Amino acid sequence: MQKITPCLWFDGQAEEALNFYAGIFKNSRVYNVKRYGDAGPGKKGSVLAANVSLDGQEFMALNGGPMYKFTPAISLFVSCETQNEVDHYWHRLLEGGKPSQCGWLDDKFGVSWQIVPKALGQMLEDKDPRKANAVMTAMLKMVKLDVAALKSAYDSV
Repeated sequence: MQKITPCLWFDGQAEEALNFYAGIFKNSRVYNVKRYGDAGPGKKGSVLAANVSLDGQEFMALNGGPMYKFTPAISLFVSCETQNEVDHYWHRLLEGGKPSQCGWLDDKFGVSWQIVPKALGQMLEDKDPRKANAVMTAMLKMVKLDVAALKSAYDSV
């Protein structure tokens, strides 16, 4: 188990969210589900907290109530090998959510995600600033990131 585990605060949707995420990422499971008992403060039998492993990354979820909401100030970054992988995570996490730009989206629970091909980072790190700038310019015009379009901008210099 990792030493530091991010905890996501939900308003009664922790179990639904974790099952949703576990259905999207390979090698995932929900575990350590803790339910409210007679002492409350939540409804008896509802989830207080649970853990999920998403392809090896551990998270905790808490049904803490309506006091706090997610913001894009904290996002989950998904590094993708291929356009097919970008498409998979983008479309699945977007179900009921809303797209932003530059590979960002908010899922139906309000959690912000960045769905990013590894190739983007590699092109942005190029020693030729003209190539990196061409890729950045192309990326800033995108909602879902398109590896072929980014590569085309990179190769155009």
